[in-house]
Amino acid sequence: MTLIAACHCGHTRIELPAQPTHAKSCNCTYCARTGAVWAYYKPGELTFLSREGEATYSPSGMNHHHFCANCGMQTWGDSPDWASLYNNDGTPKNGEANAMPTERIHAVNLRLIDDLDWDAVTVEAVDGRASW
Repeated sequence: MTLIAACHCGHTRIELPAQPTHAKSCNCTYCARTGAVWAYYKPGELTFLSREGEATYSPSGMNHHHFCANCGMQTWGDSPDWASLYNNDGTPKNGEANAMPTERIHAVNLRLIDDLDWDAVTVEAVDGRASW
């Protein structure tokens, strides 16, 4: 079955490569307000079917939050791959507190998928508020 994340009005549509098995819920000041649950993919793994009227919000210049400018839905993100260097609680994996990832990662808001099998997804909490 093809999984499509779509904003409320349908202007943004993103095809996922497969049913995600893992996702993250972040409590940073941005994610806590949007209520998004994120599944992560390497650049090139997602298929963007439509991005009509897409807008981007990037308060730090590093994390790019994409949303539909028509209906306002938080759709996907493009950011440094923080999970490659930091644990979910914000502690560094290698002991280097100021490490900066060299790779980027894409995230899709799973709440935008109508037929998602939530029972097949393990959602982990990420302490983004204390981490970044």
